[in-house]
Amino acid sequence: MLDYTKDELLSMIQNTPEKFNDWKKGVEEVDLSEVDFSNMTLNEIDFSDVDLNSSSFSDAVLSSVNFYGADLTAVDMTRAVVTQCDFTESTLVGADCSYAEMTYCNFTDCDLAGTVLAETDLSNSELSSSINLSSARYDSDTVWPDDDMLPNDFDMACKDDLSSLKDEDDAVSEDY
Repeated sequence: MLDYTKDELLSMIQNTPEKFNDWKKGVEEVDLSEVDFSNMTLNEIDFSDVDLNSSSFSDAVLSSVNFYGADLTAVDMTRAVVTQCDFTESTLVGADCSYAEMTYCNFTDCDLAGTVLAETDLSNSELSSSINLSSARYDSDTVWPDDDMLPNDFDMACKDDLSSLKDEDDAVSEDY
């Protein structure tokens, strides 16, 4: 089995994605952490169980990409167009998906703790079995799928993150 550098794998993903998918089948661990996929168009790539920690997909176009079980901790997906991608059992903890279009995606058992979803379009995405969606950061401009695609206990009105919480001591006192 050939070993490739991250740069060689990135080139393979860009130019011959079928070759990458075939190569990956025979490899136990693939480390693509901190790789810059910004502004790329990626179709039908198999990133299942791949370490993509701290990688950037900002302004990328992703279609039918398989992220099943992938480590997407602290990934940058700002302004990305993500369509029909599978995030089942992946980790998106601390990822920034602000201003992204993430439509028709599957987030079953995907951990979304601390994920930034500000102004993210999640139309038609399956979030009903996602993990920690209520601890993601989102705003009034986040576009949600229909209620049947959201967790039963999820309240999209609770959009303030922990920085908005105030102690009584933080109140302005008029005593000098």
